[in-house]
Amino acid sequence: MAADDKMKNTAEDLEGKAKEAAGKARGDEQQENEGKGQQAKADLKKAAENVKDAFKK
Repeated sequence: MAADDKMKNTAEDLEGKAKEAAGKARGDEQQENEGKGQQAKADLKKAAENVKDAFKK
C-alpha cells in the first residue's frame, strides 16, 4: 500500500468517526449515518490495497 493512499484512507476514516460522533451528539441521524458510511468506504479501500499488496509479493 502506498503511504499516500494509506494516509488518505486513515484521514477519511477519522473524518467519518468525527461526523458520526457529531451526529450522535446532535441527535442528527443523517450525519451519523454519513460518518458510518465514510468509515465503511475507508475500510473497503484499505482491504483492496491489502489484496493488491498480497499479490505483489
